[in-house]
Amino acid sequence: MLIIPIKEGENIDRALKRFKRKFDKTGVKRQLQVRKQFTKPSVERRAQIQKAQYIQSLRDAEEV
Repeated sequence: MLIIPIKEGENIDRALKRFKRKFDKTGVKRQLQVRKQFTKPSVERRAQIQKAQYIQSLRDAEEV
C-alpha cells in the first residue's frame, strides 16, 4: 500500500501527482495488464528475439 504524506498547506493536486508518479513506478498496472491475458511461451520467446534483433540493428546502425 502506498503512503503519501501530505504536508501542511499542500495542494491536493500536487499530492495526487506524487501518488500517481509513485504508483507508476511500482509497475502494478503493467503487471495486471500482463496477467489479464495468457501468452504462450513460444510467443513470448519470439517477441524477445524480435526485440533483441531490433536493438542489435540500432546498435549496428549507430556504429556505422
